[in-house]
Amino acid sequence: MKVVALVSGGKDSTYNMMKCVEDGHEIIALAHAHPPEDADNEEMDSFLFQTVGSSAVGTIAECMGVPFYHGEIKGTAVTQTLDYELTQGDETEDLFLLLSKVKESHPDVGAVSVGAIFSSYQANRVQHVCDRLSLKMLAYLWHREQVGLLREMVGSGVKAILIKVAAYKLGQEDLGKTLEEMEPKLVSLSEKYGIHACGEGGEFESFTLDCPLFKRRIVIDECRPVLHSHSDDAPVVYLRITKVHTEPK
Repeated sequence: MKVVALVSGGKDSTYNMMKCVEDGHEIIALAHAHPPEDADNEEMDSFLFQTVGSSAVGTIAECMGVPFYHGEIKGTAVTQTLDYELTQGDETEDLFLLLSKVKESHPDVGAVSVGAIFSSYQANRVQHVCDRLSLKMLAYLWHREQVGLLREMVGSGVKAILIKVAAYKLGQEDLGKTLEEMEPKLVSLSEKYGIHACGEGGEFESFTLDCPLFKRRIVIDECRPVLHSHSDDAPVVYLRITKVHTEPK
């Protein structure tokens, strides 16, 4: 089946693409929802989308050699219940417009790859949009045990770094570290404090620099830390990526 992959830039959407290909599907395009171009803050605190790292997501499509479709997030989380019905002004409708644009350009697309693990809020909205567009949702990571999944991602060749932290015992010093470097700490925090090892509770976000699907790898040339909200125990800090390039593997 021909698949458009919803990509945030992070490890989950990347690894789900890998599972799609492993299952015999073909990734024909990537789609990404991003903050308004004039936004001062890359972190929108969206209920549905990861927005940190948005400025560099297009390079993932470049590395894979597929078209990249992107759309601005104009709405907000108007409907915050788990179930969703069509609501004007809700950010879910921005996803509908984005995937509609993809389907218009690729009438043969049959499915959407999404890296959801435990967020019913996210999965229900993607499913709602897919149903309206007669697309199948492919979520191979859904309800996977997170410590095992994290280790599986690291072992599969997903090279991703942390670009946002928002949890107890995670701090600015962890930004830029790879999943492989962070695995022992994330597993330990999961065991001691119950954080989600894959960051499904918003504890951290990541950006993928390389994986087996990439024909080229991504190199970050310039970035800077941004303090989004202060806390002595769990400050929210992210990396604002301002310049990247790709290089041969």
